[in-house]
Amino acid sequence: MKFYSDENFPFATVDSLRDLGHDVLTSLDTGRAGQAIPDEAVLGYAVQEGRALLTLNRRDFIKLHTQSAEHTGIVVCKFDPDYTALA
Repeated sequence: MKFYSDENFPFATVDSLRDLGHDVLTSLDTGRAGQAIPDEAVLGYAVQEGRALLTLNRRDFIKLHTQSAEHTGIVVCKFDPDYTALA
């Protein structure tokens, strides 16, 4: 599976997903971290790259999904300190 993780998604989970064979690109990998990029643009980038978005930002991205389901997927997680289990 191809994922794009937003900047608030745990890197330890990203590493675990990669260990499981998933192709995960992060906002840090793309030079888009720390820029306060609007959620719409974060989702748009994931769509452009053909990736499902990984996020802990439940409220905002569920809202974006209800506004338009034209995306590659949004995986909305809740915080879990067991990062491997979250993967």
